[in-house]
Amino acid sequence: MRDRYARMLQTRGVAAVEELVILAGIYAAVSAWTVHFSAAKPELAISNLVVGITIAALGLCMSMAPERSQDLNFVVLLLGVWLIVSPWVVSRDAGTGAILSNVITGACVCLFALTAGGLLMSKRKT
Repeated sequence: MRDRYARMLQTRGVAAVEELVILAGIYAAVSAWTVHFSAAKPELAISNLVVGITIAALGLCMSMAPERSQDLNFVVLLLGVWLIVSPWVVSRDAGTGAILSNVITGACVCLFALTAGGLLMSKRKT
């Protein structure tokens, strides 16, 4: 029982980072309507909605079982990179607000995924 409790406390910081991934995913899903580019760029809005829901769902799965989420961190990292490059790939001339929103959100998602992966790797070494 002590070992289980100790393992749970070790992954507590990882779960906190994964909860930030959930929040970033929710923001990515609603950012088209928050920044008001859903009418001008509906294809980018749909991309953000799908990617945001996926990131939030993966973050929820990872926060439920952080000790088994090493592989999912890589997927979240790739989705964060997609958020960064999607304004130029999906729509050729996205507005400044859409570009800034996606780049900042994608960078945060990448940072959170790398932080959680680093915390998990350091916990496995001990």
